[in-house]
Amino acid sequence: MKKIVLLLLFAALPLPAQTTVTLLHFSDYHSHALPFYTDEGERGGIARAIHYLQREKQKGALVFSGGDTMNKGAPAWSDKYTCAEWPWWNGIVDAMAFGNHDADYGLDAFALCRQSVTYPILSANTSQFPRYQVFTVKGIRIGVFAVAGSDFKTLVHVEGFSFGDPFAAARDVVRELREKEHVDAVVMIGHQHSESDEEMARTIPGIDLIFGSHSHLKREFLRIDKTQAYSISPWQYLGYISRVQMTFDKHHKLTHMTGTLVPVDAGLGEDKKIAARVQTMERDLERDPAYADLFKPIATLAHPMSISDLASFTLDQMRRVANADVALSTISSFRAALPGGPISFEKLRDALPYENDIVVCTMNGADVHRVLDYSAARKGTDRESFIAAPATLDPSKMYRVATTDFLANVVYREVFNCEKEKTGKKVRETVKATLSP
Repeated sequence: MKKIVLLLLFAALPLPAQTTVTLLHFSDYHSHALPFYTDEGERGGIARAIHYLQREKQKGALVFSGGDTMNKGAPAWSDKYTCAEWPWWNGIVDAMAFGNHDADYGLDAFALCRQSVTYPILSANTSQFPRYQVFTVKGIRIGVFAVAGSDFKTLVHVEGFSFGDPFAAARDVVRELREKEHVDAVVMIGHQHSESDEEMARTIPGIDLIFGSHSHLKREFLRIDKTQAYSISPWQYLGYISRVQMTFDKHHKLTHMTGTLVPVDAGLGEDKKIAARVQTMERDLERDPAYADLFKPIATLAHPMSISDLASFTLDQMRRVANADVALSTISSFRAALPGGPISFEKLRDALPYENDIVVCTMNGADVHRVLDYSAARKGTDRESFIAAPATLDPSKMYRVATTDFLANVVYREVFNCEKEKTGKKVRETVKATLSP
């Protein structure tokens, strides 16, 4: 009888007026285990990130990775250690989005990486991946999914993966999460460009939050225009962690969201064991004959170079070696600033991680304007370009336009419909040769 009375009393207790769930997200780590230089000061470091996220996890937070954990070719850490850090996140990360670089070392290597983790890797439109996962926190059901962006078919050069339409897959998943799983909120954790994130929010009702990835943007928490969905993007390399708090009423209706970017800096402290492991691995990397030359100084900078300064310098060198009037390269080609003082080739590879070829198109001024307008239309995304061009362009005059093979053949191919002249020069090697004494 006492048990029945107690149960009745418990059932009669009022539901909490509101419940808050904390979600944390990082993306595009690209094997940057060590803190690195930025225009805003030192950022990053996996030992710091793990220390912070582990504490938050113990408080009940959900933690997600947006994918792109590796990057074949640069940095050297990625080539030597591939996915060594993946199991470090066990017990911390709740789910990870499959990124276009996560299978850089082939299908077999990816399978071994996948076996090392206890958290699911999600991709709603990629074969052989879970489409979504539902997490229950304090009685609140959060549906989480990921997609492979429409550019994966071009970017992922590994056999064994099949990519469907990300929007069709997302539409099906959101419907299933809402109608079958009866979740209280729907969250997308990656991995597509910011423009696609925004379009997805506008065309697929039912998404509450999109964690930015793939575009490497640092973007504060905001509501996506003409939608009820919010987004936030943590930049790259563990420079920041996105922190979002969702508040639900007693009927589990989402009533409020707030978000902020947490800088990963010395103020977070660090996990001592992870820090010691990273230090040992970095020492072994720099002593490895296969990589040691990358860490030798190639130049000394009198002053730091911001990303925009580096881009301007690079475009000037592209124009010089290609005998061009105009040069442009996407913002995505420039990933880091350079500190003053001695610079190793590995530091330069951090800043310019992609070894793009320099190509030249000859086009009239009107066509050059179309290219510049194409870039301007992508303002605020990583497909916008840094540009070096004359102040005025004569529509009828012919100009030599230097750019990267990536820009000309992939992201701007709609407006670079001209005969591409190969220069035999590579962007990073050209910059290195100019910087070196």
